Amino acid sequence: MNLRGNEALRERLAAEYVLGTLRGRARRRFESLMYNDAALRRTTREWNERLGAMAEFAPAVAPDKQVWRAIEDRLNLRPAAPRWQFWRHGSLALWRGFGLASSAVAALLLVAVLAVRPDTGYLSGHLGARVSDIASLTDEGARPAVVVTADRQRNLMTVKVVASVALTPQQALQLWAVPRDGKPRSLGVLGARRELTLPLPANAIGDDVALLAVSLEPKGGSPDPNGPSGPILYKGSWARLL
Repeated sequence: MNLRGNEALRERLAAEYVLGTLRGRARRRFESLMYNDAALRRTTREWNERLGAMAEFAPAVAPDKQVWRAIEDRLNLRPAAPRWQFWRHGSLALWRGFGLASSAVAALLLVAVLAVRPDTGYLSGHLGARVSDIASLTDEGARPAVVVTADRQRNLMTVKVVASVALTPQQALQLWAVPRDGKPRSLGVLGARRELTLPLPANAIGDDVALLAVSLEPKGGSPDPNGPSGPILYKGSWARLL
């Protein structure tokens, strides 16, 4: 770019630079030209004074929230979300999609089992419980890891870990109900057990529950009163059967 002797172009580029409409490589090139061109620096300064004076009469406009978020993201100024807000790192709809898909598969399997015994309507096997809801929690690879069934009549919940999880004596798994708004609710510490029955609180299967999640915690459960302190291993959603 040769600006020598082209005063009209020099003026236009200086004005665009001050306005901020000169971007990318063109802006960087203009800045390199100013470095060795005192007259161009003076022209740019004059445009800055003219436009700056005009800005004094312009009303203040609050930037959109998206603008501030973009600035925070670019400068890494946004504080990290707590571990229990794992869904905020991506789309909650996406996580729900994975959860619903896995729960739908589990529900179809369960329906097939129930169809074998239509006279009782009870889940076959040793559970002996009337299953009203089921959730299949999967890992990041969408592989089933935990199956949770609920018996609304008896207010019981059965949790079965089907994935191979290596835990030290100082570690435990903990089950959470994650609402759309607010903090997760602990549904119980699974410890190292592969299967157990827990009380079914009303807030475990409420309409506001977006996901179920299992986190890796110290023995005895999360020390954080606000939610999981360790990584989230598995996630899934309830599927209502009855």
